[in-house]
Amino acid sequence: MSNVLFTRVFAFFVSMICLFFPHLTAKKLQTSTVLPAATADLAGEDRIHFLKTGSSDAILLESAGHFAMVDAGEDSDNPRGFPGLELKGYEEEVLAYLKAHAADATGRVHLDFVLGTHSHSDHIGGFDTVILDPDVTVDRAYLKAYDSSKIHQSEIDEWDNQEVYDQMVNALNARGVPIVSRPDSEPFLLGNFTVTLFNTEDPYSEATVGENDNSLGVLVEKNGTRIFLAGDMDNNSGDEARLAPGIGRVDLLKVGHHSYSGSSSYTFIKTLAPKDFVVTNNGASSDANTVARLVQICRHRNVYFTGNENGVLAVVGDGGEIAYYGQICP
Repeated sequence: MSNVLFTRVFAFFVSMICLFFPHLTAKKLQTSTVLPAATADLAGEDRIHFLKTGSSDAILLESAGHFAMVDAGEDSDNPRGFPGLELKGYEEEVLAYLKAHAADATGRVHLDFVLGTHSHSDHIGGFDTVILDPDVTVDRAYLKAYDSSKIHQSEIDEWDNQEVYDQMVNALNARGVPIVSRPDSEPFLLGNFTVTLFNTEDPYSEATVGENDNSLGVLVEKNGTRIFLAGDMDNNSGDEARLAPGIGRVDLLKVGHHSYSGSSSYTFIKTLAPKDFVVTNNGASSDANTVARLVQICRHRNVYFTGNENGVLAVVGDGGEIAYYGQICP
């Protein structure tokens, strides 16, 4: 049997298991809390904080006294009054977490950068609150320009993509923070971390897409340890298949799009072959088929849900090890 045929047959086999028997691999993971609680003596380590913000992303990077934020959680705003957007916001919780864990002796927070993966409120909704706070300063922001002409009409009509993008941009402009609206893939440093951005250029197409197609991915590396934050990257137009070879194998994957369908394709997970997974969601709300697929492809790996663990802290050691802790959010 050729390698291509074997891969297709195995992928079909995994998909059937996920479809008909998701409980065999997912149920235990969705209902258990397994991580030890984070303690104060971990302060100052190189670490990544995955906050508990429902099914939204708010991630704090910390290394050698430097801090940065990738996404800032869902917000409470509903500019057009849509019933479907009456969501719990986490902006105040995110800001309080920053002040508790990233402030200096005077109570001020300095962020080397903030990065919005894409213009959905469950990723950048909380940023205007963070940026406008007088105790927070930001050196620069990575935020791709939002172009509604390339987005499905249903999102334009029913979601607040434009509004949440404008709110973040207006907040950045009000505080004089330069915006990198056309980021590139050149690596840069944050303390001991090397950061590389993916999906910085969108392949030209006349077809409209969901804003998730524009999501940036963030690779964080330290001494050979590799962590990929997938934002809401999906494979609906082939982005995961296109980007996976350039990302390569990783130790930890922040699972794309909160584990929902359309992301975490077989090829993507098989190529990255993560040792561990963090899902920014609670187990009960996660997609059981997706979780089953993660476990089937990468056996004997751990899947940590921010909702179940009350936030997840990944401490990156100098020797390549990652230690995980829970109970980081009030």
